[in-house]
Order: sequence, then structure tokens, then C-alpha cells
Amino acid sequence: MAKYLLLKHYRGAPAPVNDVPMDQWTPQEVSAHMEYMHDFAARLEKTGEFVDGQALAPEGTWVRYDGEGRPPVTDGPFAETKDLIAGWMVIDVDSHERAVELAGELSAAPGAGGQPIHEWLELRPFLVAPPAVAQ
Repeated sequence: MAKYLLLKHYRGAPAPVNDVPMDQWTPQEVSAHMEYMHDFAARLEKTGEFVDGQALAPEGTWVRYDGEGRPPVTDGPFAETKDLIAGWMVIDVDSHERAVELAGELSAAPGAGGQPIHEWLELRPFLVAPPAVAQ
């Protein structure tokens, strides 16, 4: 089995086919989308392919170490992931092909008008071995 991260983006990815921002959806459209996501995860739990997943709140803070005895530094000149990443799901599947298949299904979650979003999802395998260091 191999683990993959499916990332849902607010922006940064190519525009989805149904490109209406979620804050412009009706409450029923949001509910239908969330139900699809929940049902998708529940189905993968039954097959043993679901590991975890979460939607992310839009607020967030960058933090970094600033030296011994000094408080951490917050924010900075970085891309704001709170504006980029909407949520994630971790799956554990038998093959890359299965990961692609599931990402395609997740991309069909309903959006505005109840139509599939056809959003682009970022599919990233977990690193299973440290990168080789050239001598």
C-alpha cells in the first residue's frame, strides 16, 4: 500500500469547470458538497483506503524559530497557505493508478447548481525513503 495526499486548493491550481467560489453557493449546495465528501470518505473507510482528511479554516499563521530564548516569529513574506489550501485527504492505496482514480472521483464533488466542480486536485505520494545524497 502507498499513501497519497490529495490537496484541495482555493486558488493556485487551474480553474475548475464549475468555477463558482463556495462563498457564493447556496446553503443547500454547500451541504450537498459536504455530504459528497463525507460519503466518499466513508466508502474508502470500508475498503481500508481512507486514512484521514480535513477541511481547513481560512485563518492561519506562519510561525518560525527565531533563535534561542527568543519568541517565535509569526507571519512573513510567504505565500499564504490559508488562501491556497482548502483541505486535504490522505489515502492508502495499492497503486498510483488507484490514487488517480480516487482523485478523479473526488474532483466530481458537486458545487454551484449541484453540478460537479471538476476541480483540479493535487495528488502527492508520501516520501517513503529519504532522498539519496550524492557523495
